[in-house]
Amino acid sequence: MDTDSTLLVALANDLDGTFETLVREHEDRLYSIALRVLGDPRDAEEAAQDAFVRAYRALAQYDVARIGELRLRPWLATIVLNLCRSRLGRRGPGRTALSLDMELPGDLEPRTDARRGPAEVAVLHDSADDWAGLLMTLPPAYRSAVVLRHVDGLSYPELAAALDRPEGTVKAQVHRGIALLRNAYEAAERRERERMTA
Repeated sequence: MDTDSTLLVALANDLDGTFETLVREHEDRLYSIALRVLGDPRDAEEAAQDAFVRAYRALAQYDVARIGELRLRPWLATIVLNLCRSRLGRRGPGRTALSLDMELPGDLEPRTDARRGPAEVAVLHDSADDWAGLLMTLPPAYRSAVVLRHVDGLSYPELAAALDRPEGTVKAQVHRGIALLRNAYEAAERRERERMTA
């Protein structure tokens, strides 16, 4: 039995006593998803907190059988994504600065490689910043699909459940999102080369 299944059984039997465990086990990933979608640490923190409040309220209304049938990772991802969409809709375009390797809580903190020197690490950080900026330019549907697949690591069936779309649709959105990222990156590289030769 995997840890989510064990956790669901415990939640069904004692929601108040077990909910803190749910938060501890999923807070970093919900924050990470929200951060990658919203691009703002404060907004991401609020979205993750609100997601847990909504999850608690929903679980309090569910019967034991319904709790047992949940697919916890996609269910929580759906909640946080819906909150992120609401926040994006309210604030409109604007904030896009985000680093994919910025300081994250717990085990999400980026690892350093002792084999790399400071110059190489600085180049990697700049590259991550560039990719993060490009990620924030994707339309929200593609951004959510790419983040859930390539940052959070959801499988395509889990991704389809989280986004409430057919599996073929989410595969296409991930593929299209990656293609858009690649095209934007190549265009940025061309502009940089032209700037350097001018």
